[in-house]
Amino acid sequence: MDTRFSSAIHTLIMIAGAETPMTSDQIAKSVGTNASYIRKITGLLKKQGIIDSRQGISGFTLLVEPEKLSLLRIYQAIAETEEVHVFDLHQNPNDECIVGRHIQPVLTDVFRGIEEKAEQELNNTSLADCLQKMKTEIDKE
Repeated sequence: MDTRFSSAIHTLIMIAGAETPMTSDQIAKSVGTNASYIRKITGLLKKQGIIDSRQGISGFTLLVEPEKLSLLRIYQAIAETEEVHVFDLHQNPNDECIVGRHIQPVLTDVFRGIEEKAEQELNNTSLADCLQKMKTEIDKE
């Protein structure tokens, strides 16, 4: 999934911690990208009811309490899918080869088990957990 997921978490940490609505320009500067990329991410988050923006008011606000917003929900909003998909299978194994003939079902089972564990971990981690870790990192300075 490229960097959309980490950029989305970064964006949400900024929005959650801000006293006033954060703009895509402000967020993009912190993420180290351009505002149009942030607008794509915020558009997906808004579509899923995680954040909101209002006509005539610049910036985004968080609609879900950080304690109730799991990383799994964020992942699903950004990936636009219900399941975590970390690994891709190569598409054209040689059916004339014994390994090639059986590799896809083997790896599908292995990868799915790993992805289920990742889903559980993401579901058990909230935006509030990330905010707390951010505070800990800031306090180290």
